[in-house]
Amino acid sequence: MSIPVVSKKSSFAATLRRLFLVEKMNNAIGIALLFLLSTGLAFAITTLGYKLGAVAIIGIYALPIVYAIVAYPKFGILVYFTFGYLIMWFLKLGVSFPLGTLMDGMVALFILSLFVSQKKNGKDWSMFKGPITAFVLIWIVFNCLEVGNPVAASREAWVYTIRTVAIVMFNYFVFVYYINTKQFIKLVLKFWIALALFAALYAFKQQQVGFFPFEEEYLHSDPGIELLLFIGGVWRKFSIFSDPVAFAYNMVTVSFMCVAVYPIQKTRWKKIITFCLICFFLLVMLYSGTRGAYVLVPVTFLLLAILKFNKKVLITMLVGLGLGAALIVMPTNNQTIYRFQTAFKPSEDASFNLRKINQKRIQPFILSHPIGGGLGSTGEWGKRFSPGTYLSNFPPDSGYVRVAVEQGWLGLFLFCCLMASIMVIGVINYYKIKDPELKAFCLVGLLVVFALNFGNYPQEALVQFPSNIIFYLATAFITISRRIDTQQNEQEHARQ
Repeated sequence: MSIPVVSKKSSFAATLRRLFLVEKMNNAIGIALLFLLSTGLAFAITTLGYKLGAVAIIGIYALPIVYAIVAYPKFGILVYFTFGYLIMWFLKLGVSFPLGTLMDGMVALFILSLFVSQKKNGKDWSMFKGPITAFVLIWIVFNCLEVGNPVAASREAWVYTIRTVAIVMFNYFVFVYYINTKQFIKLVLKFWIALALFAALYAFKQQQVGFFPFEEEYLHSDPGIELLLFIGGVWRKFSIFSDPVAFAYNMVTVSFMCVAVYPIQKTRWKKIITFCLICFFLLVMLYSGTRGAYVLVPVTFLLLAILKFNKKVLITMLVGLGLGAALIVMPTNNQTIYRFQTAFKPSEDASFNLRKINQKRIQPFILSHPIGGGLGSTGEWGKRFSPGTYLSNFPPDSGYVRVAVEQGWLGLFLFCCLMASIMVIGVINYYKIKDPELKAFCLVGLLVVFALNFGNYPQEALVQFPSNIIFYLATAFITISRRIDTQQNEQEHARQ
């Protein structure tokens, strides 16, 4: 009888498996290793400084998170969405870690995970077919080609700008691929509401109690900030976001998300909570002093009334318009209400008239430069990377104007085609979807995309976190809801 020979290599592997995977280091060897590791780390921090400890802590958490994003991308999407909401708050808190690069890295990991999943489960790109995908890819390619723009004064500006105008668009493919069930859509919406509620409560605190010391330091760090945010003796509130515009637009979009899902709430208490959230989000939006956001509310409600076109919606809209009209004409000494009133009297607004003059002044440049002056040639990036140039001193003050100036009339045409394709496909999908919940999710996408598109003219609505993530999430909802509805209908027909 022969005795089986166990190699030292397999025996060693079995021992490691038992120590780390089975017993999970809950043994003498594990305790000894952890003790040596902690003692060595403490000695290294004492000798080399606290930065080593920070790097070690980041490494301890970063590696599992990186693995989780690749292995469990749905978890990664929730982490990414949360970071998108909190990134500007962290920066104001004084976090010096390159968080923007971290967000770019997460997008890269998502794309890697997508290709790995496709290879593992069999390549199926059918879910991406359609006009939206085509125009998204065209827009990404066009932005990448802008690196060779012969008129551009700085290539470095392109490197910084491409991240917010093109790289973030890959999120659309990630969302379309991994958000594939109604249950996960609902989870994402709950996360969205929770994060938006935190932001709203934070702004409410800023309004009623005041700013934190680090926020006071930020407000007085630059005379330009004070000039922009201190209007009529009142500070415009920005919550956890980069500026009041990003905060206001976020409150508008989450409000209409709640409006879209309100009819599918199955219990009375859920309907009451949803209604209260809508009112609260719109209330704190007023604290921002962002007049462009004030106009978004009635305009987006008009789209909702057209899409729904039923008695309840029309009555609600008429009541809302009546209350809004009363608020516009009523005499007041309240600066928040006064600024709301001026939003509907643009001809009396000096800043609006100045923007019209600037846009008229830049038209000859746009018409004579089909691919524009290059990404990052205007605004803050222009002042930083190409100071003294004609475009660096031009304030775009509008997402569409920025596209026209930096990417020319050809870029503006492609951008408008992209937005038009999203809206047209959204309307088509909305009327074809049969499932009430999926129809509501498609409506979420339509209303949010429309609101941010409309708001992208008076302000730059699509470049700041988290609006840039929310826009492509909403765009993905339009595609996802129709795909899931089609799958459900096919399964139902197969059963019959």
